[in-house]
Amino acid sequence: MRFSLVLGTRPEIVKMAPVVRQLQLCGEDFELVHTGQHYSYDMDQVFFQDLRLPRPTVNLEVGSGPHGAQTGRMLVGLEAHFLRSRPDMVLVQGDTNTVLAGALAAAKMNIPVGHVEAGLRSFDRRMPEEINRVLVDHISDLLFTPTETSAQNLEREGVTKGVHVTGNTIVDAVRQNLRLAEERDDVLRGLGLSSGGYVLTTMHRQENVDSPSRMANVLRALGQVAGETGLDVVWPVHPRTRKNLDNFQLKVPQRVRVIEPLGFLQFLQLEARAALALTDSGGLQEECCILGVPCVTLRDSTERPETVRVGANVVVGTEPERVLEGVRRMLGSQRDWACPLGQEGAGARIVTICREFRKTEA
Repeated sequence: MRFSLVLGTRPEIVKMAPVVRQLQLCGEDFELVHTGQHYSYDMDQVFFQDLRLPRPTVNLEVGSGPHGAQTGRMLVGLEAHFLRSRPDMVLVQGDTNTVLAGALAAAKMNIPVGHVEAGLRSFDRRMPEEINRVLVDHISDLLFTPTETSAQNLEREGVTKGVHVTGNTIVDAVRQNLRLAEERDDVLRGLGLSSGGYVLTTMHRQENVDSPSRMANVLRALGQVAGETGLDVVWPVHPRTRKNLDNFQLKVPQRVRVIEPLGFLQFLQLEARAALALTDSGGLQEECCILGVPCVTLRDSTERPETVRVGANVVVGTEPERVLEGVRRMLGSQRDWACPLGQEGAGARIVTICREFRKTEA
């Protein structure tokens, strides 16, 4: 059985790594197909190196651009590649334009599609990621949901065939790599930080970084958080976010330390030892929940409601008062929640299900 794993962004590389390792363990024939949606070294190549993954067979190098143009370039490139490589199954992960293009190109060529992390819903169609999730779920043959909640979302939409609750591969990715991260050079020492002595923040969602008013609100909030808590705010800045900071002529408050993006292992160290995380990233909401780090989500909704229900996360939007209130609440919270994202072994379960599917379809 020949697998094509279509990847394009940092989260997809990280979350597909446990699937890749299981395919290697089983001796399966597979290839990594990179769309080039993330293309800088700090957001792309370093993750293959850190996670010790094979280099992609092909990189389409589509780069950035409007959603339609970017997705269209991916479709053209992926269709041509699939015609050459003839995969028996295409696996995609998450909710990016890469995921939509990979699933759509394969489905139109009658190649079975497996969607890793299926069934997530924010119920906010203003988010391009939500559109991608819904479309990919409705054209996939195998839907690997991280939780029962995700499976129930699919059932409400009439999607029941091929649904498997496997747990989330991020549990494998975090736990497999945390020990390796801690054996590496200490990123905290290099930044002059102490464990529990800083707040970690990230921001990259279109709804935030393309809005001058929302970005300005977040910056005010970060300054207030640093002032009230006495903790430095450490911010590895996404390239798109940095560009818009300059375009909107927004100033970063004092005690907010802007640093370059980090590799996954370095970032994992920084995340695991933070007093708190402020983020609009879905992946960070999950990672913090696994690591026992309180999270404040800078969005109006989340497709990870399980993290909120167990007390690991609170969704506050971007208004400074609400952000500060969320920070106070989470800094004072207990960190004894049970991780709701499933047990280790999701990668192995996904590969087993794919192999069984192939037998039944043969």
